Amino acid sequence: MYSNILVPVVFDEGHDTQASFLAARALANDDARFTLLHVMEAIPAYVATQIPAEVMARSRDEINAKLKQLAAGLPNATVLLESGHAGRFIVDYAAEAGTDCIVMASHKPGIENLFLGSTADRVVRHAKCSVHVIR
Repeated sequence: MYSNILVPVVFDEGHDTQASFLAARALANDDARFTLLHVMEAIPAYVATQIPAEVMARSRDEINAKLKQLAAGLPNATVLLESGHAGRFIVDYAAEAGTDCIVMASHKPGIENLFLGSTADRVVRHAKCSVHVIR
C-alpha cells in the first residue's frame, strides 16, 4: 500500500479520471495523502501574445476550481496547478515530493503512441516510484 500518491488529472474525454481516483483509493494506506496535479502545457509565445491576460487567468481559475471539486472526493487531498511539459513535470515533482505511487489515466492511443500516451509513456519510463496507468 502507498502513503503519498500523485494523481495527474487531464480534463478531456479520453482520460478516465474517476477510474484513476478509484485505483488510487484502492492502493492507498488508511492515512495516505493524495496530490491532484494538472499541468498546463506551455503556449508558444507567438500565440500567447494574442491571448488577453484575463483569459489566461480565468482559464487557470476554472481549472483550479475543477481540481478542488475533484479533491473533495479523496481524503487528505491537495491540488496543484502548474505550467510546463506534463511528462517532465510529473516525473520531477514525484521525485521532489517523495511520491511513492503515481496513478494516471491514459487515452486509448493510436499507432503513433504505440501502447501508451506520450505523457504516460514518459512517466512510466522515467519515474523512480510505482506507476499505475488506467485506461
